[in-house]
Amino acid sequence: MTTGSEAPELDVVQWFNTDEPLSLARLRGRVVVLHAFQMLCPGCVHYGIPQAQRIAALFSSDHVAVIGLHTVFEHHAAMTPVSLQAFLHEYRVTFPVAVDRPGTEGPIPRTMAAYGMKGTPTLVLIDRLGRLRKQAFGKEEDLQAGADIATLLSERPDA
Repeated sequence: MTTGSEAPELDVVQWFNTDEPLSLARLRGRVVVLHAFQMLCPGCVHYGIPQAQRIAALFSSDHVAVIGLHTVFEHHAAMTPVSLQAFLHEYRVTFPVAVDRPGTEGPIPRTMAAYGMKGTPTLVLIDRLGRLRKQAFGKEEDLQAGADIATLLSERPDA
């Protein structure tokens, strides 16, 4: 996936913490922070999810949409939507979370494959025009993530 190209639409089977399914097309006009995680991933639990929660608390949802993407590429039997629902409750995750659609060939789910993600946690930033602007695998420093989001917010929406 090339930075600056249109971000692929999310291909998901279920949503949590939202009354209706979300789409990148419907979120145009806002910066989208997509946090790809697995609930059994230590880096996701210790760094990624808390960071996404801080971003959701800090930035107005009118300008920044924070979305979790539970993208399971291992331990499929343990990471079911029922387990995810309990996990989200336990960790008090309140931002919308999508369950990535399983892949048809191999263990890699569809949205994860479309973005060419290397694993979890992965932080994806999509600008207000729906273009992929950043994709970072692993721990991302809060200050850097905040600066990147602020830069996207400062850009003219028609740029």
